[in-house]
Amino acid sequence: MNRDWSQLWPILVESFGQTLQMVSVALLTGGLAGLALGIALYVTRRGNLLENRWVFGALNALVNVVRPIPFIIFVTLLGPVTLQVVGTTLGTEAFIFPLSVMTAFGTSRIVEQNLVGIDPGVVEAARAMGASSWRIITTVLVPEALAPLILGYTFLFIAVLDMSAIAGIIGGGGLGNFAIVYGYQRYNWGVVVVTVLVIIAIVQVAQLLGNWLARKALHR
Repeated sequence: MNRDWSQLWPILVESFGQTLQMVSVALLTGGLAGLALGIALYVTRRGNLLENRWVFGALNALVNVVRPIPFIIFVTLLGPVTLQVVGTTLGTEAFIFPLSVMTAFGTSRIVEQNLVGIDPGVVEAARAMGASSWRIITTVLVPEALAPLILGYTFLFIAVLDMSAIAGIIGGGGLGNFAIVYGYQRYNWGVVVVTVLVIIAIVQVAQLLGNWLARKALHR
C-alpha cells in the first residue's frame, strides 16, 4: 500500500541525512587513513624515499586481500570487530565503521597510483637539496599530485555513496534502505524514481565541485 508523500517526505529527508552522515564520516576517517596508507605504499616501494621491501610487501598484500572482497560480505566479516569497536552491529554508526575501513583501503590505491605518476626528477631535486623525507612528502609529493588526488577522491565519494546504499541490511538507514523499504517492497516505483534522482543530484554536485577544485589546484 502506497504511503502519501506527506508521510514519506520526512522519511526521505531523514534517509538523506543518514546517507550524508555515513559518506562524510567514512570519507573523512577512511580518506585520511587511506592517504597515510597510500603514501606508505609509495615511499616504501623499491627506489623510493623509504625503500623497504618487507613493509611494502606486507602493506601491498593487505590491500590486495581486502579490496576485492564484496562490500556486503566485508560488512558481515567485520561484524565481530565492529561489535568490539562500536558496541553494536546494528544502525548507522555500526555501518560507518566497515564503510570507513573499506574506504581507507580503496583510497590507498588511488593515492599510491597518483604518486607513482609524479616525475621522479622532482623528488630527486628535493633530495639533492637536503630535504627530509617528511618534508618531501608534505611539500613535494602531495602538492604535485593534488589535482589528480582531488579527482580521485571525487571518484571515491561516488563509490562510497554506492556502498552506503546497502546500509539497510544492518538497519543503517539511508537512501538505499528508503528505496527498498518504501519503494520496491511496497511496489511504489515513484519512491524508487525520486530516490534515484536524489542520488544523481548528489553525484552531479560532487563531480562539479571536484572538477572545480582540481582546476583550481592545477592553476595554483
